[in-house]
Amino acid sequence: MQNVYVLGTGLAKFGKREDLWLEELGREAAEHALADCGLTRTAIDLALCGHAFGGRVVGQRVLAQLGLTGIPTINVENACTTGATAFHLAYQAVAHGEAELVLVIGLDQMASGLIDATRSDFEGALGRTLPGKYALRANRYMALHDLTANDLADIVVKNRGLGACNPIAHFQQAVTREEVLGSRMVAEPLTLFQCCPSVDGAASALVGTQRLAASIGKPLVQVRASALGAGKYLSASEGKSPDDELVRATAQKAYEMAGCGPEDINVAEVHDAFSIGEVLAYDNLGFCRPGEAAKLIRERVTWPGAKLPVNTSGGLLSRGHPLGATGMAQIVEITQQLREESSTRQIAPRPKLGLAQCTGGAIPVVGTASCCVHILGR
Repeated sequence: MQNVYVLGTGLAKFGKREDLWLEELGREAAEHALADCGLTRTAIDLALCGHAFGGRVVGQRVLAQLGLTGIPTINVENACTTGATAFHLAYQAVAHGEAELVLVIGLDQMASGLIDATRSDFEGALGRTLPGKYALRANRYMALHDLTANDLADIVVKNRGLGACNPIAHFQQAVTREEVLGSRMVAEPLTLFQCCPSVDGAASALVGTQRLAASIGKPLVQVRASALGAGKYLSASEGKSPDDELVRATAQKAYEMAGCGPEDINVAEVHDAFSIGEVLAYDNLGFCRPGEAAKLIRERVTWPGAKLPVNTSGGLLSRGHPLGATGMAQIVEITQQLREESSTRQIAPRPKLGLAQCTGGAIPVVGTASCCVHILGR
């Protein structure tokens, strides 16, 4: 296997983009990625397009907008890990010598209504939607460990403050703890501000070989690890959360691939679809001892300027969550941090290793369907 690098990154602004077709969103992000590295579009060997709701052959439709046809194109769907899964496949293609330069695009335009994973959505009919599921996990964590409503609210305060510094984020306003707790209750203890907004958006990256990476005149960002995991059958007798076990197992695989541990990570983007999601990530990625996530919050360990800044982009809570784009947007943020290209969000000193984690899908007999963990380094 050969080393794999991120050469260029691009984003289309997240939000309600009703002025653009889905293909135009993808083109916008891809053009930014091409401009970022200075390579010509004719150098692309393979394209991977992650989308959850775009219909058929979205990748080919986006490439046609770019003036590119005849390039092998794979369309990917894997719930909230769709973009990250597409990136994983691009990594595999370059690592195994099947392509020298791969264009990865994650995009979606989000409609209102339930996101159905199965034909018979009996959980939705019973009111067990994603906010409800995360609320159950929050209540359990709060019952077992030292975590309060104020701690959950402070996650939102941090991420919305960072989102206010991110020009592509949907939410551009900082909030206070009181505003978070005072917003409408969605599923106790999660208030409205603790739930990510469903928005439109696109993110893109060019992934390639060391030879190409060395030719573009930018700091090298290597994909040190690319791990993809899937949920297992639920078993109440085990007394463990299968969702947590999935993230832990996938993270461990990534750490082993990268030859590092959680203590070596300098910056991270995690799946904060709800405030409790970031808390659980602290535990499951090994950033703290099990059950001690509140300590990281109260000591501001994951804030900018501290030991391990988390969600410097503002996370899903600020940026928004177009399913196909989310995993790729995390890759873009980590790459920019490693290159010192994050403007007012840039952490110091310049990070050496960054981690991106997202989970996706919820089905009755398995729980969380998918998890991706990537580690990038310079």
